[in-house]
Amino acid sequence: MPASTSSSTLSSLSRPGWLTFAAVVMFSVAVLRVISAVYYFADSHRVNDLSLGAFGHHLFLWGLWDLGIALLAFAAGWALLQGNMFGRVLGYIWAGVVIVQSFTIISYAPWYGFAAMILAVLVIYALSATSGWTDRTASP
Repeated sequence: MPASTSSSTLSSLSRPGWLTFAAVVMFSVAVLRVISAVYYFADSHRVNDLSLGAFGHHLFLWGLWDLGIALLAFAAGWALLQGNMFGRVLGYIWAGVVIVQSFTIISYAPWYGFAAMILAVLVIYALSATSGWTDRTASP
């Protein structure tokens, strides 16, 4: 490494790849959930028929649900990239919520439910595999 490399650059280089993967997955899912929420709010016919689901035919509530998951994912991804323990907690909560939702919608949208479940399991693995890592430059 060149001598002019700052400590923040070293910190970002020493972050485990799985932790970065978890943050990127959460940001990606959050963006897709925001787009999905916009479709729900617009009462679009491009979304799956979830009329027999938890919120029934109330697409506005499905949109709020997706926005909640998106906000949780944005907060968790940001906190993970900052090296905070709070990001891990939010990441586990996010993954748990997504797994529960996947089980509730898997009969209506099987590919979506299965893909979301796999991503949540990978995030849980990423968080647990890197549980010993902390950002040493963040604390004084």
